[in-house]
Amino acid sequence: MQAIAAALVKAQKEFGPALKTSTNPHFRSRYADLSNCVEAVIDALNNNGIMLMQFTHPCDNGVIVETMFIHESGEHLSGGRLHVPASKQDPQAYGSALTYARRYSLQAACSIAPEDDDGNAASKPVVKVEKKHDDRDRDTLKFILEACENLEQLKDAYSKMTSSERSAVADIKDEMKGKLK
Repeated sequence: MQAIAAALVKAQKEFGPALKTSTNPHFRSRYADLSNCVEAVIDALNNNGIMLMQFTHPCDNGVIVETMFIHESGEHLSGGRLHVPASKQDPQAYGSALTYARRYSLQAACSIAPEDDDGNAASKPVVKVEKKHDDRDRDTLKFILEACENLEQLKDAYSKMTSSERSAVADIKDEMKGKLK
């Protein structure tokens, strides 16, 4: 593990930020998509003799992704396996789950996070606002609702959303409610 460990340390020094260039139209927010996450690390990894691979593993209810680093010496290191359930049993749901799993597995394995898209925010006075969490994008909320297996889970998931999140996915909640009855 000496060669890959040394190469990963060098590569990590070269990692860039995962740029937020994709836009979620429902919340008018920006996010770093899978290609931005790969772009943030791939050159640094390759320049240090490391190949990035993401494997899928068999799973009945979603996808399992394993991010793997393979060094030119033959040494390899796994970032572990990440399971993401598919919201439905159709190709689009599995594709969405695969994209989420690949993006989050890569971010965790490389210890990267999306860029700070407001560098000036650090120089402004801090205003404390108590809130449960930041609003999530519609695709994430849809994924959460469609993963519910019964009306009780749907009610619980919906009630834990912020009011703006609930209004963004009220139609999806109603659709799921009809399917689960």
